[in-house]
Amino acid sequence: MSDDAPDSLIPYDEIVQEALRAVVGRVLGEVEATGQLPGDHHFFITFKTGATGVDIPRHLSEKFPDEMTIVIQNRFWDLKVSDDGFEVGLSFNQMPARLVIPFAAITGFVDPAVDFALQFHARAEDAAVDAPDEAENDPPAAEPIEDGSNVVSVDFSRKK
Repeated sequence: MSDDAPDSLIPYDEIVQEALRAVVGRVLGEVEATGQLPGDHHFFITFKTGATGVDIPRHLSEKFPDEMTIVIQNRFWDLKVSDDGFEVGLSFNQMPARLVIPFAAITGFVDPAVDFALQFHARAEDAAVDAPDEAENDPPAAEPIEDGSNVVSVDFSRKK
């Protein structure tokens, strides 16, 4: 068997990334429908701040020109989920802000309550720098424990 796999004419990696991002949409959609997070669930969502369709206050995009992590837990409001993304109200240093985030801009989703995580590849035009910045919206009630269990990472890199 050869290591030289033929180039696929079907974009499997993009299809899988879209499907995994749909998981985030479905979870957020259920929170929107009920108006609350179930049990101890809460989410850390990392996204590319400069990605197409992202709309965040200028002071946040200046502070996080590449990537930002937000926390959906105790202090959020007006969560609205669409087929393409979501918008949510959060507070940063006691100042309210509205964020619009397309699912395509998301690079990470973590629910520490159940050790569940998804990591997404950034598109070439939104290539990631080293590590994401720490979450900057007002902190959750307790610090989550993340040991890497149940992390799903999909890598479709090919040897050429």
